[in-house]
Amino acid sequence: MSEIENEEFQEYLALLERALSQVPAKPSATGRFQVPKAKAITMGNRTIIQNFKEIVSMLNRPPEQFFNFLLHELGTAGTLDDTRAILHGKFSKEKIDGLIDVYTKLYVICPVCKGVDTTLRKEGRVLMIHCTACGAISPARGT
Repeated sequence: MSEIENEEFQEYLALLERALSQVPAKPSATGRFQVPKAKAITMGNRTIIQNFKEIVSMLNRPPEQFFNFLLHELGTAGTLDDTRAILHGKFSKEKIDGLIDVYTKLYVICPVCKGVDTTLRKEGRVLMIHCTACGAISPARGT
């Protein structure tokens, strides 16, 4: 290697080291995002999701939005209480858990980086997922 090539290589290594020192380190412990399972009980002809508030806070979505999704998918009516949701009709816990998973995939998880640090915004008539982790803006797949 000639002296000029060696100098250029050393300069390259110095620039590379400088660039790598400015890149933020990835967090070492990445916890897997896990939505709590629904604590659903059936009383007569009503299904009550007791931990509804806990679920929507984990999803980081307004309770009314997620509740409307559930009502639409189940084809029923219902009411929201402080911490729980009351659905008119008998629905299994598995059915509700399945709908929570569908909602999470369609409206919470970023389609680009698969992160969960997202917000929903309406742009015109299209509901968009804005990812705060990677900066991607994608249309929600459920709309």
